[in-house]
Amino acid sequence: MTVVAVVFWAAVGLLVYTHLGYPLALAALTRLRGHPPAAPAPAEAPSVSLIVAAHDEQEVIEAKVANALALDYPRERLELIVASDGSADRTAELARAAGADLVLDLERAGKVGAQNAAAERASGTVLAFSDANATWDVGALRELVAALGDERVGYACGRVRFIDAGGTNQEGVYWRYELAVRGLESRLGGVTGGNGAIYAVRREAYIALGPASSHDLSFPFMLSKRGWRAVYAPLALAEEKLVPTVEGEFARKRRMMRGLFDEVVRDGMLSPRGYRPLYAFQIASHRLVRYLSPALHVIALLANLFLLGEGALYVVTLAAQLGLLAAAALAPALPLRPLLLARYYVLVTASIAAGLWDRIRLGTPGAWEKAAGTR
Repeated sequence: MTVVAVVFWAAVGLLVYTHLGYPLALAALTRLRGHPPAAPAPAEAPSVSLIVAAHDEQEVIEAKVANALALDYPRERLELIVASDGSADRTAELARAAGADLVLDLERAGKVGAQNAAAERASGTVLAFSDANATWDVGALRELVAALGDERVGYACGRVRFIDAGGTNQEGVYWRYELAVRGLESRLGGVTGGNGAIYAVRREAYIALGPASSHDLSFPFMLSKRGWRAVYAPLALAEEKLVPTVEGEFARKRRMMRGLFDEVVRDGMLSPRGYRPLYAFQIASHRLVRYLSPALHVIALLANLFLLGEGALYVVTLAAQLGLLAAAALAPALPLRPLLLARYYVLVTASIAAGLWDRIRLGTPGAWEKAAGTR
């Protein structure tokens, strides 16, 4: 086998592994290990500060405050904080009027900056976080707190159900796959990613991150390096509107991926120091190889072109790669589900490279923007 063939099959093998082989490996490992014992319920409901970082959210902030105050949790043990990140509208005013316990009217510093400021002022022993446009199930907070009943657990993320208005975005399909993987990870070394709509952290485990980082990606691995477990609580349910179009999803993920360099390198995801072996395997498989997928696709395509004279097999593999790109290109004109899925995969994969390019051109991200159509 030539060097080019080795490179080609290595790139293809890694792509297949991160998307398909890794979930199968997780399933096999969880069957071998069995179900972990359930976490004991807390003897007393701990005090919780529920923090909502918001920028220009006057459309939804009143409903969010009402949703938070209607949760099945002792009101005297719940502190609701709205951190208005430089809002130019009536977000802070409406949050106060709706009954938030503490409203911080902050200078614009970005989502993480607003969360850090709120965490400093919070009085709860548990810090829970939600997006302004997320609606929590009435028992969601109890489920998050129950997951933290295990003293080894420092971070617990809930389950988001996306409301699909019938657009072209296929994020809902991917999200069902991602949540299945997350459930398997939680039973082993711990989850490798969360979701900003619904999660909670022990106060003593909270880390003040820089503006380019995100709780979603940095908290699970950073807390794991410090000896905590990061788990998935599927019964802690929230709902959010789905970005209507796959192009909108590309733009959203591109903004998210702009901070990826900081999370992988500066926050230490790439460094093996502090990882337990099983969790290191999960991070490498689900995060690091996945983030390499744009480069792996380019390598596979270029190597395939060099191998065209090496047999019919390489004609088939090239046809498959070009077919994926053609299906993605045809989807806007012919919005069939297989073509839309191909377009979603291509654009979401490309968003990783686009986000890195934005990081190189524009520097460290700070403030965040709402995804169009999600309010």
